[in-house]
Amino acid sequence: MAQKTLQQKLAILSDAAKYDASCASSGTVRRDAGDGGLGSAGSSGICHAYTPDGRCISLLKILMTNFCIYDCAYCINRVSSNVERARFTPEEVATLTLELYRRNMIEGLFLSSGIIKSPDQTMADIVRIARMLRVDHGFKGYIHLKTIPDAAPELVAEAGLYADRLSVNIELARDTSLRQLAPEKRPETIRAAMADVRLSREAAKERSFSGKRPPRFAPAGQSTQMIIGADGATDLEILKTSSNLYAGYDLKRVYYSAFSPIPDASSTLPLIKPPLQREHRLYQADWLMRFYGFDAAEIGSAHPDGNLDLEIDPKLAWALANRDRFPINVARASREMLLRVPGFGTRTVARILEARRHGPVRYADLLRMGALLSKAKPFILLPDWSPGSLIDNAALRARFAPAPEQLLLL
Repeated sequence: MAQKTLQQKLAILSDAAKYDASCASSGTVRRDAGDGGLGSAGSSGICHAYTPDGRCISLLKILMTNFCIYDCAYCINRVSSNVERARFTPEEVATLTLELYRRNMIEGLFLSSGIIKSPDQTMADIVRIARMLRVDHGFKGYIHLKTIPDAAPELVAEAGLYADRLSVNIELARDTSLRQLAPEKRPETIRAAMADVRLSREAAKERSFSGKRPPRFAPAGQSTQMIIGADGATDLEILKTSSNLYAGYDLKRVYYSAFSPIPDASSTLPLIKPPLQREHRLYQADWLMRFYGFDAAEIGSAHPDGNLDLEIDPKLAWALANRDRFPINVARASREMLLRVPGFGTRTVARILEARRHGPVRYADLLRMGALLSKAKPFILLPDWSPGSLIDNAALRARFAPAPEQLLLL
């Protein structure tokens, strides 16, 4: 078989990496190359991620290899899948990263991999790449490494010394589904690996008795990825799993991937591919849990089957399901309740609370504060606005849902 060129490998392995959703750099510390070395973890300006101050940067997002000894039914790179295979050497990944950085095309690396030969060998190669970049070439850009749960703990511990962020894929919301669809993986091993990363991060923050701080360990934290649509887990189950992961492992993000490959003859998956709109709604619900004080149970209970409404956003769906709590008086409502008003974001609520110290807040004031009043009007009371019976209108949901579309006749 003819040897693949570097360009051919890049085409295959960058395309294969698109199913890894767990890619963001928010939360890392700024690390400049002003004192020598290459790159910057906080500079401005091909996967997009975000620096600590909110700017968008570009990362080279690739798999080291799409060969894999595992046969996870939901993964297109499973051993039984008939896909074109390729493999980078560690030296090739390091060269690609440095050359693309020098061309101002990227500012960091997101690296994942299939499992080839053994978890330890794969993880050792991933660590070697990160070590080459950091130590041999003085690379100061952002590095995100996907870790292998079954790999030796000392390899993961070394990876955390070079990477800004580590991620361990939780894979599925249901442990029973993971055992069925990915027989080589164990949920207990995955959670143990996530716990080790958390403990290592906490240990890196503690000074020794002499006051010396230990080496930094994955300063941008850890994240995970959950596949949706590969089993029958409801959105409520998914959100409850995410909530437990945030609390138990100090995660920065849970990423949701709606990818479900069309199965071949060797697959045990049904012919189902969930809509991207479901993924979008899960991200919105996740945001409500992290920044708006919602919990998974109340978001999921807005719909009787435990799934999110695909036509309207989760916050609006919750408000419509809890109309007895509205309208609220903007002049007296607590911050927690203001955050539950559709059309009010966290910045708008902060501005309302500040403005209330100086006098009544009126309709025009909310417009200037950035409130989306087309959504908020049925749910609020102001000195110059009352929704009247609008909140009890049976057709209220229809005001916000997309207009019906004529289906195509094929």
